[in-house]
Amino acid sequence: MDCQPLAKRLVYKCINIDQNCLLCDEPAGQAHPLCTECEHALPWLDDHCIRCALPLPMAGLTCAQCSRRAPAFEQVVAPWYFGFPVDTLVSRFKHRSQWPLGRLMAQLLGQALSHRFAEDLPKPDQLLPVPLTARRLRQRGFNQATLLARWLSGQLDIPCNEKLLRRIRETPAQQTLGATARRRNLRQAFGLTPDARLDGLHLAIVDDVLTTGATAQAMAVLLRKAGACRVDVYCLARTPKPGQA
Repeated sequence: MDCQPLAKRLVYKCINIDQNCLLCDEPAGQAHPLCTECEHALPWLDDHCIRCALPLPMAGLTCAQCSRRAPAFEQVVAPWYFGFPVDTLVSRFKHRSQWPLGRLMAQLLGQALSHRFAEDLPKPDQLLPVPLTARRLRQRGFNQATLLARWLSGQLDIPCNEKLLRRIRETPAQQTLGATARRRNLRQAFGLTPDARLDGLHLAIVDDVLTTGATAQAMAVLLRKAGACRVDVYCLARTPKPGQA
């Protein structure tokens, strides 16, 4: 059963120019429902690790973890770090089914990616949303990563492959676990469709938030072993280290 909502119908207000800001309710005055003041106040991710996008004090650096052991994915692209109000917006989208907020953030992520593609970032062949198990999909009613990937697919003209990756093992929610437990929790959690053909493909994993990178790493290892030549990660926000501003 396809539990995904009818995205176009639910977020129709987001494509109208005559609309109010979804954060402050003032006239947006832009193509997306966000006024310039609120847009500037978002926690934009500036200086960060060139591999995993972990916030760092200077640009062009690689974090200690990526320096010790390079991840299986090539690069993470995230417009924000996971701080207020993006953390609240993600929660309202993910846990309260407020799809217009997700559509807004996906649109801004798409703009950031378009800018990067015009500079030096290679454009992937397919977008792959992080899958949910059937039970969790029924409980939530939708997969937020699938919605984000669909919206990015239409904006960036990149095919979205929702069937390639599968969640084959039920695991505890990652939010409740530490970094080591997250990695252990995801062992053999993902699989590929039996007829998957990935030789030479450049793929991009789509998710809402990257915290420790354990989910992205597990999926990237699987995709690279199956023949993908490059795996990137596109997400809305990157979580800083605990205590990091």
